[in-house]
Amino acid sequence: MASIKMDDVFSMSSFDPSKFTESFRDFAEKGAQQSREAYTKMKTAGEEASKTLEATVQTAQAGAIEIGHKAIDALRTNAENSLTHMEALLAVKSVAELVELQTTFLRKQVELTIEQAKTMQETSKQVAEKLAKPSKEAAEKVMASFKTA
Repeated sequence: MASIKMDDVFSMSSFDPSKFTESFRDFAEKGAQQSREAYTKMKTAGEEASKTLEATVQTAQAGAIEIGHKAIDALRTNAENSLTHMEALLAVKSVAELVELQTTFLRKQVELTIEQAKTMQETSKQVAEKLAKPSKEAAEKVMASFKTA
């Protein structure tokens, strides 16, 4: 059996510092590359989130204006109908005519109110869909990027 000397076991001749340096350099370069890639992804995600928020705010503003115009139109129509009805009431000559005029006015107002409510509901629905669209698209894009990563 060959004898092993203590000097051989602890000798530094098997340790090559150049290989350690290359391995450390490779590790550092890979880490730096991964950090740059992560930063780029985060920066892109931040920019996209900012664009999404801006689009959402603009859509919300446009939607609020659209709903506001619909509400003003409804109020204007209702006010004009009420004024016309009041003028007609001033010309009433009998109780029967008053009852008929009032009944007709109320029926038309109920029909109009239902139609206005449907219009406001449809407009609100469209605004909500427009409002949710940028956020939904951004979320889908983020989820797709996680699936590919």
